[in-house]
Amino acid sequence: MSRYINPYTDFGFKKLFGEEGSKNLLKDFLNELLPPIHRIKELSLKRTENLPEIKSERSAVFDIYCESENGSKFIVEMQKAKIDFFKDRTVFYSTFPIKEQAEKGDWNFELSPVYCIAILDFVFEKNSSTIAKADYISNVQLKDQYCNIFYDKLAFLFIEMPNFKKKEEELLTHFDKWLYFLKNLQSFIDIPNILNEEVFIEGFRKAEFANFNEKEKEQYDQSLKRYRDLKAVVDTSFHEGMEKGKLEKEDITIRNALRKGKLTPQEIAEMLEVSLERVLAIQKEIN
Repeated sequence: MSRYINPYTDFGFKKLFGEEGSKNLLKDFLNELLPPIHRIKELSLKRTENLPEIKSERSAVFDIYCESENGSKFIVEMQKAKIDFFKDRTVFYSTFPIKEQAEKGDWNFELSPVYCIAILDFVFEKNSSTIAKADYISNVQLKDQYCNIFYDKLAFLFIEMPNFKKKEEELLTHFDKWLYFLKNLQSFIDIPNILNEEVFIEGFRKAEFANFNEKEKEQYDQSLKRYRDLKAVVDTSFHEGMEKGKLEKEDITIRNALRKGKLTPQEIAEMLEVSLERVLAIQKEIN
């Protein structure tokens, strides 16, 4: 067992950023990404399940959902595996904090900024026109045909962790240190000198397995097992998908997960962001 937890697991990510006692870490991390005009002084965590007004509408469940003192909204996600329509899903999620700002009665439609931030354990497929294919941060905003920003209060920030390859001696900024911390946390034995800062020391303390109670240890063990199982399934599915181009990548992943028998259909549906009905249909085909 490693000394520190894996931040790519659901439990690990929420332990570092999604608890009331983790707000200082989350605020410091977000402020490294945001423009000065939207920097956060204080923030509050909100319900991660954003329910629609009509029961028949689809709901959104975010990893972390928070709001700054000036009303800016932040969705922060850790995405462990590449899934189809991931960009569509992210845009869809952004509509919930926008819609919840609607006021009853007379309202002038002024909105607070919304930021969707995704930490990815995979790399986007880059098109041939992309100049810097190894960039690890994509900052996406609405622009017109002249590349002028049309609307500056909606932004999508994607951090592709596999593309962050800096070594300790190459870290130049505070944000470099954050990504180095997240990418290597599970492999650290002791706190490296370059991360000997108050905010990172707090992060190491929260991430140290020995500091957990028995219930937390059990929850982390289960979360780590699900992460490893999913990663193994996705890796297998990638190679099979290359050979079986006629099958959809997601269907291959679902089939492999079901055949391994380590995850329940409900767990597969939740982790791959697909419907339970789809998983059960494939399970019925297999059986």
